[in-house]
Amino acid sequence: MEMNATYTSLVAVGDSFTEGMSDRLPDGTYRGWADLLAARLAARTPDFHYANLAVRGKLIGQIVEEQVDRAAEMKADVVTLVGGLNDTLRPKVDLGRVRGLLTEAVEKLAPSCGQLVLMRSPGRNGPVMERFRPRMEELFGYVDELAARHGALVVDLYGAPALGDPRLWDVDRLHLTGEGHRRVAEAVWQALGLPAEADWRTPLPSTLPPRWVTRRVADAQFAREHLGPWIGRRLTGRSSGDGRPAKRPDLLPYEPPTA
Repeated sequence: MEMNATYTSLVAVGDSFTEGMSDRLPDGTYRGWADLLAARLAARTPDFHYANLAVRGKLIGQIVEEQVDRAAEMKADVVTLVGGLNDTLRPKVDLGRVRGLLTEAVEKLAPSCGQLVLMRSPGRNGPVMERFRPRMEELFGYVDELAARHGALVVDLYGAPALGDPRLWDVDRLHLTGEGHRRVAEAVWQALGLPAEADWRTPLPSTLPPRWVTRRVADAQFAREHLGPWIGRRLTGRSSGDGRPAKRPDLLPYEPPTA
């Protein structure tokens, strides 16, 4: 990519990862890597426009149905698309269908924007990750194929060991902390040909592992507050994003959060 490239607009498409969970602002809303990236782009480009259509819990079919056409109509300089990971975390998944829907999304978005950005999403190190790793890697392999076919960029977050560090993940073990989102924003920033401000791949400083009792208490809290409700939603066909609108549904001049 051209160094010091100029971008005048950004549209973000996806699920909770792109919505910004769990990078909480003081008012309880979420910021996240896409908002951080938009703020940095806006600081260097007058009249920068930004939309974030992502909604937590969305499967790739919902992303295609609810977000992709709208994003394509915006004709932005940059569109980011991250989706399909929620599908791989379901007890059963038709990866052929996921591939087909991703193809549909990319075929609509790539010609509509200046630069389409895809990602190989990060994954927290742990037993849950190991269970779903084969599905995720199959998905990411197809993301690479689509990018090569349509001239999209791929930001390889999955291949960065530092982003698997549990300390960069919230207590729900599904979403990055603020520091994790900051690193993702830096990764996309660099992929777009902009000068690096930090090495987002740098591992966190070494620390002693938490004590056994501390780990068990954390496991119990996770099961009670996050795993149980997540399983309940899967069993009843509900989603955390049901009825929730996008936080920036229109491509408008960027305004920082007021909180």
